[in-house]
Amino acid sequence: MGLKTTKWPSHGALLLKSWVIISLGLYMQVSKNMACPSVCRCDRNFVYCNERSLTSVPLGIPEGVTVLYLHNNQINNAGFPAELHNVQSVHTVYLYGNQLDEFPMNLPKNVKVLHLQENNIQTISRAALAQLLKLEELHLDDNSISTVGVEDGAFREAISLKLLFLSKNHLSSVPVGLPVDLQELRVDENRIAVISDMAFQNLTSLERLIVDGNLLTNKGIAEGTFSHLSKLKEFSIVRNSLSHPPPDLPGTHLVKLYLQDNQINHIPLTAFSNLHKLERLDISNNQLRMLAQGVFDNLSNLKQLTARNNPWFCDCGIKWVTEWLKFIPSSLNVRGFMCQGPEQVRGMAVRELNMNLLSCPTTTPGLSLITPPPSIVPPTTQIPTQPAATPSKNYTPLTPTVSKLLPTVPDWDDRERLTPPISERIQLSVHAVNDTSIQVSWLSLFTVMAYKLTWVKMGHSLVGGIVQERIVGGEKQHLSLINLEPRSTYRVCLVPLDAFNYRAGEDTICSEATTHASHLNNGSNTASSHEQTTSHNMGSPFLLAGLIGGAVIFVLVVLLSVFCWHMHKKGRYTSQKWKYNRGRRKDDYCEAGTKKDNSILEMTETSFQIVSLNNDQLLKGDFRLQPIYTPNGGINYTDCHIPNNMRYCNSSVPDLEHCHT
Repeated sequence: MGLKTTKWPSHGALLLKSWVIISLGLYMQVSKNMACPSVCRCDRNFVYCNERSLTSVPLGIPEGVTVLYLHNNQINNAGFPAELHNVQSVHTVYLYGNQLDEFPMNLPKNVKVLHLQENNIQTISRAALAQLLKLEELHLDDNSISTVGVEDGAFREAISLKLLFLSKNHLSSVPVGLPVDLQELRVDENRIAVISDMAFQNLTSLERLIVDGNLLTNKGIAEGTFSHLSKLKEFSIVRNSLSHPPPDLPGTHLVKLYLQDNQINHIPLTAFSNLHKLERLDISNNQLRMLAQGVFDNLSNLKQLTARNNPWFCDCGIKWVTEWLKFIPSSLNVRGFMCQGPEQVRGMAVRELNMNLLSCPTTTPGLSLITPPPSIVPPTTQIPTQPAATPSKNYTPLTPTVSKLLPTVPDWDDRERLTPPISERIQLSVHAVNDTSIQVSWLSLFTVMAYKLTWVKMGHSLVGGIVQERIVGGEKQHLSLINLEPRSTYRVCLVPLDAFNYRAGEDTICSEATTHASHLNNGSNTASSHEQTTSHNMGSPFLLAGLIGGAVIFVLVVLLSVFCWHMHKKGRYTSQKWKYNRGRRKDDYCEAGTKKDNSILEMTETSFQIVSLNNDQLLKGDFRLQPIYTPNGGINYTDCHIPNNMRYCNSSVPDLEHCHT
């Protein structure tokens, strides 16, 4: 008798294998949940122990956790168990907002990102950082770290450190002995007054350096301090006390340079000569009054230049900036060049300054408007003048020199007299050249795209004649008015168009000039004809006004006549329609018994009369009035129509409308 063997079904083995896998997964999940500290919450690879008023790190942090949240507790330096250092899976630890006064020991050995800001850390030892060989990012902002509290070479022990943030501490100098692979260093908002030449030595990988809000001066920065930073891309030294940019800035890779909020009053010509890749430069909020010509010439890749809130003095020293701004490429954005002096051009953009006004005259009493600052005495330059067409002997066109700052207007006896300008920013001069021509010259303190010049002949009654005008380009400064009448006064006005600083009504300036008398033999006849023309021109407005007034009066009379005729006709029709109402009292009438009856019983002293409302004739027939005696002693009447004198109409008193006498 043999044994019978059966083969295990293949699907049964598959089910068993699946059951084993599921069981193992459940066991691992349960074991992991059991390993999570009771005061914390575990979610996959994250352990949340934050904001639980803990004084120490909980025991039993399981392996496999990558991020550990311990911030906003009361953990002190004694609260780090030794077993925490052996948890190899943790790479990020949040410990900000605790009560640490020293750099903690026994942190996870493989941590890469460590947040220790907002504690009270005062000292940093080499031994503590020597445990963190894989640390790459260290946040120590807002602590109480001082220069003496950092052990020499402490940060160098963290050989993998890339980012070091030491903002808002009590450092008086940059710590010496930083790791050579450091890429970003922030030491802003400290008390740093000195940077030694050893501070950044061997930091050939540093790309971003922020030293804002310190006490740095040019004397506190050692010579050649920044020359070792060959890979530096961004350098910010804002809110310090520099008088000029730091020398020897590395230009190989520097892209952003921030120098605002210092005391910089001059920039050497070679300050930016090596910064060929610089794209952004900010020199705002300093004490710059002028710039050395060519200081930006080597900044071939510059894309943004900001120069706000500097006391720019717009004299001849700023002329090259005006020309440079007009020819920069469109890819370069320049902001903040606004004149703060002299008073004549305060508030004007340097780009829009009139080049002819940016001269350097010598100092003249009473003309402080053109006087340069005390520390700057630029050379005197003369702007060549453009002669007017057929000028007279005593005429000189306006030039931007001190001697001709005010425009001149000739008097009747050809003697020039000074006339104060109507506007402080536009100067206008008119001068009679001969009996038919007037020369007009002007000078503007700001750039103008075009001018509108208008002139009109003035009459004896101060009523002007026909106004003539002409548009000229902004580059012109004079114009000759020809074909004018001899011995006539003309009023000339100049209006700037499309000016950036133009304010309507304020930059319009006018002046008057009188042409010379004619030297021809028939001068008297010409004068007579001119007087007749003037009289005709004077009478024309009054004649036109009279015609218009007469037409208006005629129209009003016609309208009034039509209105009166209409009212008269309407009144007549109304009186005919309601003639029965004249001379009667309303109490004398009484309507008949029904609404369809359109007659009215008219009562007089001796008789009764029936009158139709619509003036239609009543049908022939007899009407009889029947007295009705009422209980109160009054007498009522009713009438009944008796057709063909056949019978009386009997009526019942209660069914009728009665008219009481």
